[in-house]
Parts: sequence; structure tokens; C-alpha cells
Amino acid sequence: QVQLVESGGGLVQPGGSLKLSCAASGGILSIHAMGWYRQAPGKQRELVAIFSTGGNTNYADSVKGRFTISRDNGKNTVYLQMNSLKPEDTAVYYCKADRVATIIHRYPEVWGQGTLVTVSS
Repeated sequence: QVQLVESGGGLVQPGGSLKLSCAASGGILSIHAMGWYRQAPGKQRELVAIFSTGGNTNYADSVKGRFTISRDNGKNTVYLQMNSLKPEDTAVYYCKADRVATIIHRYPEVWGQGTLVTVSS
């Protein structure tokens, strides 16, 4: 069974930085896209950044210029470097993998369990 495990969340002061990691495991042959979403209290889950096969990236307007998504295909891992963090970045950050192929099954999407990022002084 495919699993995504996130790490790197925590408490940081405004203006600070954090780097999130998400590692996929479970006999994976290929993953089309990996991305990060977030959900703040009382709000809907939203796309933060996505990294597709071929190197295409897409960011939410609210994080452009501050966040950078990267991917290590050999390790089936995606990262999110977050700089100049703001209180409004506080949320649970979720990793998602799209079109995951294993030897025995194809998964349209797989979600991680989430990691909490709190930006506060």
C-alpha cells in the first residue's frame, strides 16, 4: 500500500523559514505529480504548490516568491522550502501524489496525514 509521510512542520516566528518533506513508499513505479496543499482552521483546503513530471511547477499566488517546491524522483520525495513566513501561512500542510503506479495497482491520488505549521511570535 502506498504511503506518504510528511515531516518538518513546527512553530516558527514571522519572517522565518521551514522546510517540509514528503516521502512516498510502497513499491512505487512512477508518480505523475506531487504537491502540497494546506488547510487553515475554518477554511477549505487549498493548493500551495505542485511539481509535475517534466519539471513543471505551479504555485498559489499567495506564496509565489516565498515558497519553493522541489522533487527528488529517485527518492519519491517532494520538498517545500518556505521562507518569509507569515501568520496567515499557519495551517496543516498536506502532501498529495497524483497518478501513482505500483506493480499491482494504480492510485488516482494518495494523501499524507498532514503536518502542522504555526507562524507566530
